[in-house]
Amino acid sequence: MSRWAGKYVIGLTGNIATGKSVVRKMLEHLGAYGIDADALAHRAMAKGAPGYPLVVKAFGDWVLDDEEQIDRARLSKIAFTDPEALKRLEAIIHPLVEHAVDLLIRRAKQSAVVIEAIKLIESNLSAGCDTIWVVNVPEELQISRLMHKRSMTETGARARVIVQPAQTAKLRSAKVVIQNDGSFENTWEQVQGAWAKLPKPEEPLLAAPPVSRPGQLTVRRGRPQDADEIARFISRVTHGRRRMTRQDVMAAFGEKAYLLIEREGRLAAVAGWQVENLVTRIDELYFDSEIPLEQAISALMEAVETASVELQSEASLLFLPPYLAQHVGAWRAVGYRPQTIQGLGVRAWQEAAVETMPRGASLWFKRLREDRVLRPM
Repeated sequence: MSRWAGKYVIGLTGNIATGKSVVRKMLEHLGAYGIDADALAHRAMAKGAPGYPLVVKAFGDWVLDDEEQIDRARLSKIAFTDPEALKRLEAIIHPLVEHAVDLLIRRAKQSAVVIEAIKLIESNLSAGCDTIWVVNVPEELQISRLMHKRSMTETGARARVIVQPAQTAKLRSAKVVIQNDGSFENTWEQVQGAWAKLPKPEEPLLAAPPVSRPGQLTVRRGRPQDADEIARFISRVTHGRRRMTRQDVMAAFGEKAYLLIEREGRLAAVAGWQVENLVTRIDELYFDSEIPLEQAISALMEAVETASVELQSEASLLFLPPYLAQHVGAWRAVGYRPQTIQGLGVRAWQEAAVETMPRGASLWFKRLREDRVLRPM
């Protein structure tokens, strides 16, 4: 039984580059509240966070960069080559992550929760889970993904894979194994099948289609079965500048969610967004030219913000192409202001902006809540 009353907790693990985050996103599409424990570990050692002075004391000023932030690449060189150093680091970070996970689960309104953690079984997190899911792929595919997605050399990728505990140890603890070496659709079918067997999972926010009245804009959450319609809409409103296929949208569902505006039963706007590491990122916005733009912006951003608050997001980052950024009044009306990455101030927010910001876009910002998980001490 889960240690959290009224919650059904899925512990999700797997070695590096097996696709854990994709499976977590799929579970979020189905209604689970997702927690990336590995991202929380990064937060725990950010400058000003509880783990920062402890890590610096344990490993020295050598791990600091020019801005006196902990350079995770330098720290990794120590931790992944010296087992004792890794144990020291985990002894500092794991309790802080466990505290943050506990806080997030207690606050979550969803009845189903998924905790993604590469060291789930090796830490105390697994003890509080109702079930353990393991994502599995062949070792050669892990290496290929690391080379492609993280620009590692083959030697470096093999070293990262080999240094981790054998995947077989995780598989022995699994109640559910997701084989993630095929198509998105194949993985999605496995996740849906395993989800269907869970006890009464909660439906996701905005899952139920709203009742539409003539001329009214209604917002609903996009699902993978909408992929064809979303692809056709984006290709049409961009006049072919961005040609999307069903496969493109299905792949995107492994990283983000879509909110759809419908008018009289027809798709009229699309927003691509995600909440990662308690930061909302809105990096795709498409509007039909025939709908009132200010009304559509208000409807979409209200839906994004409502969903973000449900997901305990601290801040919202909006990335606007020039043709949308020129509608300054509409964005200010919903609480967004232009911002620089440096001006965001919080390291986790800055990193989210750097990771997500499309080329040529401008950054707009809105704070969603004052309190922060793993806030500075």
